[in-house]
Amino acid sequence: MGLNIFAILGACAIGLSLGLMGSGGSILTVPVLVYLVDQPEKVAIAGSLIIVGSIALLGSLPYMRQKLVDWNTVWLFGIPGMIGTYGGAWLSAYLSGIMQLAIFAGVMLLASYFMLRPNKNIEEQSDHQRHTVKIIIDGLIVGVVTGIVGVGGGFLIVPALVLLGGLTMRIAIATSLVIIALKSFSGFVKYLDVLEKTGLSLDWKVIGIMIVVGGVGSAIGNKIANKVPQDKLKKMFGVFLIIMGFYILYRSLPQLL
Repeated sequence: MGLNIFAILGACAIGLSLGLMGSGGSILTVPVLVYLVDQPEKVAIAGSLIIVGSIALLGSLPYMRQKLVDWNTVWLFGIPGMIGTYGGAWLSAYLSGIMQLAIFAGVMLLASYFMLRPNKNIEEQSDHQRHTVKIIIDGLIVGVVTGIVGVGGGFLIVPALVLLGGLTMRIAIATSLVIIALKSFSGFVKYLDVLEKTGLSLDWKVIGIMIVVGGVGSAIGNKIANKVPQDKLKKMFGVFLIIMGFYILYRSLPQLL
């Protein structure tokens, strides 16, 4: 079990997507680890949490230096998110790896909806009033999803922070990266117990290389983000998610039925 050229290219794509769009890259991590690195589903989900969390933390550092992170929202959304992620990771012990992949496919199809829906200025839709209870509930729900399938959930977090938290798009993206890091690390801690109980272990060499390659890809994506039409990019990525979502269902459902 180890990285091949396709897995390295996949890691680069993860980072590029995060750098270009601020989301989407984390949803590629589990398929890369399962289908290109040939890891068991639970190992891939646990690995994706530490990989996604590390890349998100690295990506948040420039925003922190620019003081663009809204720390009040980090605690409002992030703490329930950490609790939800920990709970989702605990719940995963009672789900088969194949079941987790099937749920993951559903999340991919949901993400494709957010990518393909008509582009509206969500900042204009926000009434810029902080709906604290809704933010906390949303954080908890997204956290549970993160814990079960290993997805950071940036495609869900950013709109929630703008519409419910009244943040500007730029501050929402910056704040989202910190929240993703906190949630991912929380879920990863619980997953260590899950893996130990199932006799599975992580490949730290693969994780380290994925973080480095993904981090470099994210930095490159960040630099060229303004030169790439975001609408076209999101539509292409949305179509890719639909294809991958149905492919994972095609591979998973026969084993569940």
